[in-house]
This record gives sequence, structure tokens and C-alpha cells, in this order.
Amino acid sequence: MARRRKVYEGKAKVLFEGPEPGTLVQYFKDDATAFNNEKQGIITGKGVLNNRISEYIMTRLSEIGVPTHFVRRLNMREQLIREVEIIPIEVIVRNVAAGSITKRLGITEGTPLPRSIVEYCYKSDDLSDPLVTEEHITCFGWASPSELDEVMSLALRINDFLYGLFIGVGIRLVDFKCEFGRLYQNDDVRIVLADEISPDSCRLWDIESNEKLDKDRFRRDLGGVAEAYQEVARRLGILPEGGPRDLKGPAIMQ
Repeated sequence: MARRRKVYEGKAKVLFEGPEPGTLVQYFKDDATAFNNEKQGIITGKGVLNNRISEYIMTRLSEIGVPTHFVRRLNMREQLIREVEIIPIEVIVRNVAAGSITKRLGITEGTPLPRSIVEYCYKSDDLSDPLVTEEHITCFGWASPSELDEVMSLALRINDFLYGLFIGVGIRLVDFKCEFGRLYQNDDVRIVLADEISPDSCRLWDIESNEKLDKDRFRRDLGGVAEAYQEVARRLGILPEGGPRDLKGPAIMQ
């Protein structure tokens, strides 16, 4: 497929003009960043793995009725997506204390939370993605009250499904970040899951050992980042024993 005009480039992905109106091509890079881009690196093969893992998860979520921007995978590093208007909010769902919440609230890392917590951050690199409330979001018009209700409902539904999915392969879903967008179709506007869901955007710990299988290995200089991502893909049944290669589609888990 011929490469088209670049529409946007972020830290981990590039968006190109799609083959037809209302579509984009999302390209997954090997670039890794942390701490608001203060730490940078390259993890060979990360883009291939994240493309496959995100494809698998988006496909499974679509099967249970969660609307997403995902259309299909095009090749090892690219997928076709629907063009959406991104809501400038990062939605974080937490099941276990880790990351910033441990510092903000003085909670020991690894402490199970009494219930899942949903937090919101305003998407702004210049402001380091500050934590915001529902009042901020609706007051400044980033999302309407009804849109925010839909975002909250979808985020919790996604969490419930992913928690069970990962438990089934021996992984604990500690927390994850997701984004949503407005999909315009004729006169209708629909809130859909956008961006990606992968070890870049989730904290995933082995249930038995608590070994980190996610981007924290890069943040904390633990090493073995690519191997951890491969392990997640292997457990989900989408990575052959020979390592990453181009496959036709995600394996169906029994």
C-alpha cells in the first residue's frame, strides 16, 4: 500500500492519510519515551508487537460491542483506522496501586484498590498531562456531561473485559490508559475507543511473580523490554514460538 500524506506524528505512532475518506493509517514506531519525553530510546520490534497486541484487543472488544476506531491490520506495523475527533483527555483505570497514585496518595505499590478507580488527565505535553476532574472537563468543553458518562461507562466495561482476559493468561491488569474520540457518521456522533491498548499503555504484572511485562521495564531501566512485550503476545496466543512475524490475524482464545 502506497504511503500517503502524514497527518500527525506522536511519540509512538504516526498517522497517515487513509485510502478512502474518513480513514487513517496508523503506523507503530519502535520509539519509546517516558517521563513526558524526558527519557527516550528505541526498542527494536516494539512497533510490530504493539500493532498485533492492540489489533487483538480491539478485535476482542468489538466482539463484545465496544465501539472502536479499528478497522483492520494492514501489515506488520500499520493498521487502518477510522478518523475520529480525539477528546483531549487520557482516561486511566486503576485496579492496583502503581505509578503516580502511589506518590500522590502515599500508597504502597502493589496494594489492591477497594474498587477500580477512573482518573482523567488533560492531554498536554507542555503541562505534563495534569490530573483533572469531571468539573474541569465539562467546564472547559472538552467533553459534554453525556459524553463523559459514556466515556466512564466504556472505560469500566473495557476494564472488566481486559481484567478477565489477562487473568486467563496469568497476567494481572494493574492499570491502563485509553483515549476516546468522536466518530462522525452522517448526522450521528458516536464515542469510540481510539489510540491503542498495548504494553505501552497498560501495567501488566505476572500473577505469580509480579514481574513487570510492560513499559515500566523501560521507565525503570529493568531491561528485557522487548522480551516482556513478546511474553504478553505469546500468552495471548498471537506470537509464534519463532518470534515476531507477519500473521494473518489474531488467534482465537478458548
